[in-house]
Amino acid sequence: MSPRITPLVDPESGPSSRRLVWLAQDADGVPVGSASMRLFLEGGQAHLAELEISVHAAERRQGIGTRLLTAAVTAAHAEGRRSIVVQAQQGSPADEFLPARGFRPVLSLTYARLSLADADLPAIRELAERPHPGYELTEWEGTVPGELARSYAASRTAMDDMPMDGTDYGTVAWDVERLVAAAEAVARRGDLLHTVAAVDTADGRVVGFSELVVPGDGLGDAQHYGTAVLPAHRGRGLARWMKAASIRRARQLHPLLAGLLTDTADENAPMRAVNDALGYVPTHRAVEYQLDL
Repeated sequence: MSPRITPLVDPESGPSSRRLVWLAQDADGVPVGSASMRLFLEGGQAHLAELEISVHAAERRQGIGTRLLTAAVTAAHAEGRRSIVVQAQQGSPADEFLPARGFRPVLSLTYARLSLADADLPAIRELAERPHPGYELTEWEGTVPGELARSYAASRTAMDDMPMDGTDYGTVAWDVERLVAAAEAVARRGDLLHTVAAVDTADGRVVGFSELVVPGDGLGDAQHYGTAVLPAHRGRGLARWMKAASIRRARQLHPLLAGLLTDTADENAPMRAVNDALGYVPTHRAVEYQLDL
């Protein structure tokens, strides 16, 4: 008997995106797989859907993933989407499944981890404390302070030219409302958002940032989110400076934290060089696939 695919309601819709979810069940009602598709709502990404599909290992090669994918593609068409993107770990079953169903590879990523037990913390501290004339670092937990909010939102455009190869990712429009909503979403999960920013001392404006999300209990691994510098301020070592400060701060506040995780597009040579200099070790690679509708 073919699996039953049931659409579900996701209560976590936000101002910039909402999700559609499907559950696959066998004849006895036992869950055997699921799919989740994030629909971006704002103009720069209103054409895009971001998909995740998961099928229990023992239930694969029975058409479950194909049925879930069909449901998602049908919904994406109905929502007027132009592209669906989905990520697969290199060498995984999904890495074979997606190309066989019309997806094409558009971006390669390298995932890396910094083990805090093995990190050269004195060297990282020296990098974090090294002066950069014309700039200063500032840090905060959770939501950005009000006096920095507007320039921090403006600095987020530093991500717009991040190497994305052939991905039809569009652009993300950031404003203060979106910054606050993102920080609140992290807090609702029970995690801690820590941000380091580089400020131009000439005008007090944020020109770069590095975000780290730490598990609420301070254990396990933290996850780097964005690290970027506005084009006019690149080439001065600000990204490495901010990321070193983020590592030092995480170590100070969360002494039981095991490591820090990051992922970088293979085409983003400057950020890969920053990670290498700080001691991050590659763990695996992934491929971003895209289906053009």
